[in-house]
Amino acid sequence: MKISDIPFGVTEWSSVERSEHPGETGTAYWRTCRFGELRVRMVEYTPGYLADHWCEKGHILLCLEGELHTELADGRQFVLQPGMSYQVADHAEAHRSSTPIGAKLFVVD
Repeated sequence: MKISDIPFGVTEWSSVERSEHPGETGTAYWRTCRFGELRVRMVEYTPGYLADHWCEKGHILLCLEGELHTELADGRQFVLQPGMSYQVADHAEAHRSSTPIGAKLFVVD
């Protein structure tokens, strides 16, 4: 990821339009801003959310609230609590998210 040609700016996330993304179960709500090739999102998962796909996109993800469960295609599983993050490169390791109690995340990809 290369960050260039983006002037200083402030984002008021509550004013960014929210989009709905149903999972296999539950729902993800995204507030998305694009800065050049970067996509920056505030994501909220409802309790019981399970992604409907395996993701191969690279991310840097910070858990702000709740609890995020991340499963890798090879069977490894990780649980993120508030203040924990993960990072993964494009096409490095397929992963999918779930949460029993809901989660709020900050994601850069």
